[in-house]
Amino acid sequence: MCGITGWVAYRQDLEGQRAVVDAMTETMSCRGPDARGTWYARHVALGHRRLAVIDLPGGEQPMTTEVGDATLGMVYSGEVYNYTELRDELRRRGHPFTTDSDTEVVLRAYAEWGTAFAERLNGMYALAIWDPRNETLVMVRDRMGIKPFFYYPTADGVLFGSEPKAILANPAVPAVVEVDGLRELLTVSKTPGAALWAGMHEVEPGTVVTVDRNGVHANVYWRLETKRHVDDQDTTVAHIRELLDDITRRQLVADVPKCVLLSGGLDSSAITALAAGQLAEEGRKVRSFAVDFVGQEENFQPDELRGTPDTPYVHDVADLVRSQHSDIVLDNTALTDPEIRRKVVRANDAPLGGDIFGSLYLLFSAIREQSTVALSGESADEVFGGYLWFHDPEVRNKPIFPWIAYLASRRSGSQTHVLRKDVLKQLDLGGHLRDRYAEAVREVERLDGESDDEWAMRKVCYLHLTRMVRILLDRKDRMSMAVGLEVRVPFCDHRLVEYVYNTPWSMKTFDGHEKSLLRAATQDVLPQSVVDRRKSPYPQTQDPAYVATLAGQVRELLAERHPVFELVDRDSAQQLTTAADGSARRLLEQTLSLATWLDLYQPEIKLPR
Repeated sequence: MCGITGWVAYRQDLEGQRAVVDAMTETMSCRGPDARGTWYARHVALGHRRLAVIDLPGGEQPMTTEVGDATLGMVYSGEVYNYTELRDELRRRGHPFTTDSDTEVVLRAYAEWGTAFAERLNGMYALAIWDPRNETLVMVRDRMGIKPFFYYPTADGVLFGSEPKAILANPAVPAVVEVDGLRELLTVSKTPGAALWAGMHEVEPGTVVTVDRNGVHANVYWRLETKRHVDDQDTTVAHIRELLDDITRRQLVADVPKCVLLSGGLDSSAITALAAGQLAEEGRKVRSFAVDFVGQEENFQPDELRGTPDTPYVHDVADLVRSQHSDIVLDNTALTDPEIRRKVVRANDAPLGGDIFGSLYLLFSAIREQSTVALSGESADEVFGGYLWFHDPEVRNKPIFPWIAYLASRRSGSQTHVLRKDVLKQLDLGGHLRDRYAEAVREVERLDGESDDEWAMRKVCYLHLTRMVRILLDRKDRMSMAVGLEVRVPFCDHRLVEYVYNTPWSMKTFDGHEKSLLRAATQDVLPQSVVDRRKSPYPQTQDPAYVATLAGQVRELLAERHPVFELVDRDSAQQLTTAADGSARRLLEQTLSLATWLDLYQPEIKLPR
């Protein structure tokens, strides 16, 4: 796993821009703390920061290979899990290999198959290849969007990077946020290809973007397609287990210490148990980590989302699989530390924060002291249908993203925004969400003969797998790579996603509960307590002191007349400092994150008047 950046300029010699390219590359140092490198050719500069995971001495980048008289150059972030099979095939086709890294396999795969090589990759990746034969930059992102990838077209080429901060480090790019960027920021949705920063775009998941002298061109090599499911229930469960066994085995490959993230829920427990069984075959124990909070047991109050604390279930799994387990216990001092908030906002390049972001950052920081790679249960809820709103007909049939409809129905009577009314009017967030929802639904293909109920649930599943999951994957990536920890997501293997997406909803819920197929496929390796446990989201501290500290910090902002109040309504913020409900907590976090972002990035906010 690494951080990549680069610059293509068809009317410049970038040899004279080494200081700028170095600055762009250094913004990725957290993603790649082990090594750095740059490479220059006519009209192109590539920068790389490395987190060494596979073939520690041989995987240095940027990497080059010769094709005839041409030298191809590549920077690559991620892991390709089927690289050994690809290497064997490429060897049969006459390609020599000088390293054991997946990086060399990816580059030679491009040399052999051109842009069609992307269809052969299984993994999480963002990569850029300079091909001097046609003076083309080829940018590729994995199918599910696990690894972030941004680009910024210029008058004579393009800038790109794993994160916006690499692009913003170039003096040619102004730090401007326009109305569409703010809409993306303030709504829990993710428009494919959109970015917060004006002029910037994401390489969309499953897409090859090429840049040449004629401009930017995109080609989709993978999308979530509707197919008829022909397997019966028992066959489906068995096939899911076969896939999970294979996926876990592939994703345990690393030349550095590895571990699993364990929450005590079905998803992470299944990955932990499967990993433990496979490592036991080699005579090794799995290492597991869980997050907890000081005083959580004493302060825990069940609610609609979280009915039970995680720790008892975590320990049930750890005891059963005999993992080498550690609980990472966090306190409110760390969770409300302004310096941690600054690191979180810097990692996101956006005013995203709160105790979930902060606790993930602190958890990953603690894990990184002992492991470099972690396997996660992230995305199983999107794949198998685990959220409460999947099972709420009133919510899921509304013409809006179901997670937004669900949260809105639970916040009635509470303050929903802290922004000034004139800002909200200009943003028209409701209209934005309706438009984005309509665009997303138009992408879904209905199966011939599909019932209305199954069609409705197909749309819900599609929205989660192409919109919501990308928000959560980005959060996981930014918080983990901010401390140089590679987090792998087995449930995002495209073979599993395609197969489960096309199983009927009636089969996904055959036992009357959420995630029936995952439960059935893994229950033989899980403690009964976890098999019986209902869905519980990532935990949050329930210590009243957390909200009290946030309120005090917002009062400090009010006293100093901070520029955040050009966006945030002062009176609303003042009222929040004396409120105590969950809505106040969320809006206090939002206010503080916005203020921190304005301090760090000093963006120019352009709104229509």
